[in-house]
Amino acid sequence: MVSSQPSSTQLMDAYLERRPNLVRFFAARLGSVASAEDLTQDLYLKISAYEQSAEVDRPMALLYRIAANLMLDRLRHERRSILRDEEWHRILRTRLGEEDVDEAPAADDALGARQRLTQLMCALEALPPRMREAFTLHKLEGHSHAETARAMSISISAVEKHISGAMRHLLHWGS
Repeated sequence: MVSSQPSSTQLMDAYLERRPNLVRFFAARLGSVASAEDLTQDLYLKISAYEQSAEVDRPMALLYRIAANLMLDRLRHERRSILRDEEWHRILRTRLGEEDVDEAPAADDALGARQRLTQLMCALEALPPRMREAFTLHKLEGHSHAETARAMSISISAVEKHISGAMRHLLHWGS
């Protein structure tokens, strides 16, 4: 008689008896002893979670069925992962002839840009509040002069004066 939940004792006995064979079984199919050991450990965890129940007619067959299913699940997962990584690489890379081109900035360029951004943020903080608000609305948030004027309840001419003053201040900051 085969129950829907096999006896964990029978499966564990079969596992312990056949563990070296299971490692070889996985290694032959996966091409890696390390992966085989990992999968054998996963199998141990899986069968140790089974609850006690009725006797199993063929515990060895069930053990190898569970092992094969675990291996197939792992192979499917790895294949999906490889395909996903290849697709990301294909989308995000730039090629020049047959060579991939790295579009990331050089470390010293990134550091220089970060330092300039810090200086710019300090310069913005040093602006008078209304000038900073006009500059932020127009230059950073992309509002037109008219939209900025409405948001600040000032004239378009005042917005233009604030923005030109902010630009002068920022251009001469740090020089």
